Amino acid sequence: MTDDDEKWMRMAIEVARSKGSDPSQSPLGSVIVRDGKVIAAERNQTEELPDATAHAEMMAIRRGCEDSGDLELRGATLYSTLQPCGMCTMATIWSKVGRVVYGAGRDDVHPMYFEAKHIDTLDFISNAYRDDIVIEGGCLRAECAELYYGPDARLPEEEQANL
Repeated sequence: MTDDDEKWMRMAIEVARSKGSDPSQSPLGSVIVRDGKVIAAERNQTEELPDATAHAEMMAIRRGCEDSGDLELRGATLYSTLQPCGMCTMATIWSKVGRVVYGAGRDDVHPMYFEAKHIDTLDFISNAYRDDIVIEGGCLRAECAELYYGPDARLPEEEQANL
């Protein structure tokens, strides 16, 4: 990780916090940077739209492609406050993002944020699809984890997102 990675992740944290600080609202932020410039910065918008695919990473990829007028984001780095889900990671594959940097990972937050079968989608994708994508986790891990319910949080089942 570099100082620039921390700078862009801090921006992603601020984008996430623009949704508030309640973990039940999934305050997730994503920033896409190419050539040292932000080309997109978005937060989860699933409830507002309503759209189950409106995750922060998906929205940032959409915005980055729209603004650049290009389907591909080659050479770009996507920063996410939480390890991307399978859908968002696949979107990075198809949009040709070159690097994914995330903050909090699977072990840092409540299990409800991830696939119930404990499949590591990032390993699956890096092993099955592309040799040229770099995936790095743990950038400002503790600060990012504070945005979400902790691993041992006792939550009623009806409040758990992925059940």
